[in-house]
Amino acid sequence: MKIMNEMRFSNLALNRLFHPRTIAVYGASENTNKIGYLQLKALLDGGFEGDIYPINPTSKKIAGLTCYKTIEDVPKEVDLVILCIGINHVENCLIESAKNGVKAAIIFASGYSEIGSEGIEAQNRLKKIADQYNIRIVGPNCVGLLNTTNGLMGTFSPGLTNIPLGKRREVGFVTQSGAFGVLTYIAAAQRGLTFNYFVSVGNEVDVAFTDVIEYMLHDSKTKVASGYLEGEKNPEKLRELANYALEINKPIVIMKSGRSSAGSRAAASHTGSLAGADNIYDGFFKQTGIVRADDYDDIISFSKLFSSGKLPAGRNTAIVTSSGGRGINEADRCASYGLNIHVLNEQIQKAIKKNIPNYASAVNPIDLTAAAAITNPELFLEPLKILANDPETDTIIFTEFPMNWDENTPSLQEFVRICQESDKFIFVTTFPLEGMSIPKGTQYLEDHGIPVITGDLNPIRGLAKLVDYSEAYRKAKKEKAQPKQNVKITKNIRHLLPENRTLSESQSSEVLAEYGIHTTKHGVADTEEKAVQLANEIGYPVVLKIDSPDIPHKTEVNGIRLNIASDEEVKKAFQEIYESAKKHCPEANIHGVSVQEMLPEGIEVIVGVTTDPTFGPVIMFGLGGVFVEVFKDVSFRVAPITREDALKMMEELTGHELLKGVRNKKPVDQEAIIDVLLKVSTLVQDYRDDIKEIDINPLIVYENGVTAADALIITK
Repeated sequence: MKIMNEMRFSNLALNRLFHPRTIAVYGASENTNKIGYLQLKALLDGGFEGDIYPINPTSKKIAGLTCYKTIEDVPKEVDLVILCIGINHVENCLIESAKNGVKAAIIFASGYSEIGSEGIEAQNRLKKIADQYNIRIVGPNCVGLLNTTNGLMGTFSPGLTNIPLGKRREVGFVTQSGAFGVLTYIAAAQRGLTFNYFVSVGNEVDVAFTDVIEYMLHDSKTKVASGYLEGEKNPEKLRELANYALEINKPIVIMKSGRSSAGSRAAASHTGSLAGADNIYDGFFKQTGIVRADDYDDIISFSKLFSSGKLPAGRNTAIVTSSGGRGINEADRCASYGLNIHVLNEQIQKAIKKNIPNYASAVNPIDLTAAAAITNPELFLEPLKILANDPETDTIIFTEFPMNWDENTPSLQEFVRICQESDKFIFVTTFPLEGMSIPKGTQYLEDHGIPVITGDLNPIRGLAKLVDYSEAYRKAKKEKAQPKQNVKITKNIRHLLPENRTLSESQSSEVLAEYGIHTTKHGVADTEEKAVQLANEIGYPVVLKIDSPDIPHKTEVNGIRLNIASDEEVKKAFQEIYESAKKHCPEANIHGVSVQEMLPEGIEVIVGVTTDPTFGPVIMFGLGGVFVEVFKDVSFRVAPITREDALKMMEELTGHELLKGVRNKKPVDQEAIIDVLLKVSTLVQDYRDDIKEIDINPLIVYENGVTAADALIITK
């Protein structure tokens, strides 16, 4: 609640940035090549609805506007200042503005945190000014801010100011990269998507990426909040925003760069912030319902699809094509992104076949053939009439469309009527060739909620992401209606977590047991006789392992013996293990030898926790053995996790089918795995300041129940 209240407050504070009544431009210039002139021209050409005041001590007029020597001379109270000046003058002008009541500023100048320690000091001084005078700052080192609904072109970039604007402006965009953001803005505009807001946050001295996302979520005219992200500094706020976005059905779509190790290094260098590991971001986006764009084209295609006002009810997809080859190609693409090209039932096929030529195909993909489509374009209506009422179909894709139908064509009007009366998600994707990509009726279709997207924007991938979002939205609604089920542990176990230590296996197992996680029957022996006693109490066969906080990887010191079946074998194994450990690690603190029950065969999985510098405690789950070591078949979620998160973590694994039972083996107890994941999540939330890492490897899963066969905990 506290975070949401803070967000509402900051949202109101940003109004002067997006909706200023008056703007003063520092560094306004008569030189048409300078930023100060380009900025004034952008505001004038954009048709800014408020007053513009150039600040220049020597000029009387610039671009027809009266100049003022200082901001004190301006006749009206100024809401927003745009600083088109070098770094040496920024602080004085910012203080001067703040003292005159200005509450918002855009700073283009570079030379701050991106250059190192000297720049960081200068940026910290800007932060102090912002805090002292309660002035909101975009930048520094940015290309500005746009509000295309009121003519606010707060930028010097010709790439942003010379682009024709579309009629619909319902998608906002915020970027941590100025140049890439400009390219995305241009690409979107050229493909019929005009952003209502564009914000280049630069070094984020004050207004951060999440602040702009928040503003867009609370803006009634914005339907999608999108952005380009290199590294998030406030994941807790982003998580709260994502929850709120799902609640109000307003998607957050983010292109997160840095998937490769090289990309991650570049991102850290470019933003001056430490980007979390990509797979952690991926898990975070999945669990919060944030749509992850693979590239800028996903932002465009997803936004255009969402603008239809409908969400797909499921994954069953029907394709209507006039090219068999293209239909198959799009079907393959659908399958690769997790969409289901379902087999149409016999009745549906018969109904479609009844009104299309006998040489056309009613099998999904439905092929009208090129000849039929060219000579009889009204054939595009026939499968639509049937599919629009098919309860097994969720989405209908037209891979071609009659090029000459316009708003006056009765067939197009009927097409639109059928689409609007159906609950199906319907859109058109065309082949991206000149003269073939934009049907005459495109605007009419889009005005009536039927997106038209060229194939080069990969609309099938965009559709798959929309289906994912739709599932997340429905899941959020369902979870909100249900009482929360949290694992609650009341015991205080801080005494089991000494600072800056690697706990031995026995110590780690004790912590897990306190949180209700089943561990092996075990005891630690410091003599052969004690080991024999423990083995007899536990029951043969047993396992012997070296127990030392300094030897986390026991196999590396030959410190494990399996299937020990007698007293004599215990004595021999005890000596061998102890001597081998001393030989390999003479300085190690050895507690003794752990004697454990020999567990029966089951499916080995791994449950882990790592502390990410951005997100804090992160839960990992994967299949054990070769799957984790070679294939790295794991999934991640940021703590705390829900039952649904735990279930999705299992389902995401490539080897998930092993848990369901293969080759006459019975399914394992997935509910028991979920229980362990939730308990581990609770443990690291309760002791997030104490626990650095947890490794339960393997956790052996049976038809009924699980047992932690080995464990490691590292404290902070």
